[in-house]
Amino acid sequence: MTKIFRAHFVTAFALLFFSTSAMSSGLTADEQRMMAWIDANTENAIDLLEETVNISSGTMNPEGVRAVGKVMARELEAVGLSTEWIEMPDDMQRAGHLFGHRYRDGKKKILMIGHLDTVFEADDGFQSYRRDGDTAYGPGVEDMKSGNVVIVYALKALKEIGALDDLSVTVAYTGDEENAGSPLSLSKHDLVEAGKWADISLGFEGGISSDGQDWATISRRSSSNWRLEVTGKQAHSSKIFNESTGHGAIFEAARILNEFDQKVRGEEYLTFNAGTIQGGTDITYDSETNRGTTFGKSNVVPNRVIVDGDMRTISQAQLERARAAMREIVSRNLPLTDAHIEFEDRYPPMEPTEGNRRLHSILSQANEDLGRGPMPIVDPSRRGAADISFVAPYSDSLAGMGAVGEGGHTPDESLDLRSMPVAIKQAALLLYRLTREE
Repeated sequence: MTKIFRAHFVTAFALLFFSTSAMSSGLTADEQRMMAWIDANTENAIDLLEETVNISSGTMNPEGVRAVGKVMARELEAVGLSTEWIEMPDDMQRAGHLFGHRYRDGKKKILMIGHLDTVFEADDGFQSYRRDGDTAYGPGVEDMKSGNVVIVYALKALKEIGALDDLSVTVAYTGDEENAGSPLSLSKHDLVEAGKWADISLGFEGGISSDGQDWATISRRSSSNWRLEVTGKQAHSSKIFNESTGHGAIFEAARILNEFDQKVRGEEYLTFNAGTIQGGTDITYDSETNRGTTFGKSNVVPNRVIVDGDMRTISQAQLERARAAMREIVSRNLPLTDAHIEFEDRYPPMEPTEGNRRLHSILSQANEDLGRGPMPIVDPSRRGAADISFVAPYSDSLAGMGAVGEGGHTPDESLDLRSMPVAIKQAALLLYRLTREE
């Protein structure tokens, strides 16, 4: 079947299907036209996915990230958006970001977020797209080059029925989502400003679907780091615990970590992890590479410990409560030891606000009208941090608007291609219905 004939056939079939069932499910005539157009153009969307997956674009591969950006700029410009490449300073070692804009005075302002980079660097063995029936495999196929395509084709569907002019749109394709450039105040500056501009922000990382049930994401937990450093008095081990030697650095570190577990742990959605620990009399640790060395003897009281960890919370208030409790524990030192803890902000929480719940109700109704049933809200512990968290404090937000896959960040990363038109339809319907709100 030729591509042209196939497209006409799919369009005709889709129109027939919607004419007999869609009106009863609540789709308007214009919405039916959009759904038919999406069905007819699904293979074109998959072709674009293949093109971008076959471009290696690990975060630390600036040339590859820019190459994917050029492809997506081409697609955004074809929809009528103006594009700009936002460079980062050379010493940040990040490619930069692609932003697309289409402003309309007095129209609802929508920010759509994707990212161009993957976790697979240029020297990784997992580099190419492969399709097996309804499943596609490749680096970034699920996280998140499919979501980038969903953004483009949702906009194209709106343009097809003349509804794109009813929105003011910014598309932000960041180039460092998988390994954010430092300082965040610079690498995420343009994204944050876009969030302050927007009325609504939508993140297009992979959606969640299980047993035929689609799920909506109205919140994501934060991701931040902590580093504990402990010192003690080095001495012969026969003198440990006496007044002149004290307890040593490792016992003090053990006390602190145990009290973290016993006294800080317990709030819903709060987790913290001690990822690495170095302790002895001569240690090194590099938090950039997560590597260190340790030397010590069993008959010597150790004088230093470094613990590196992370923390995840559902709200900024929860984050501050946990940090305050950890600081208090760290301050109560065992004899002749000292300790201090430092915290590093990374990804803030995307809190489950009432505005987010309102967006969820619109998306869930759209999903019902597609014949797929209501969308329950996903437990935020099932999601990691994402770029949408930087804008969520400023605008009503939904995340997880992309297609459905599995195995992200592994050589088994895959995408269910049947979920591509579903995600495009969900996004297009949500955007269209937002244009019709008072």
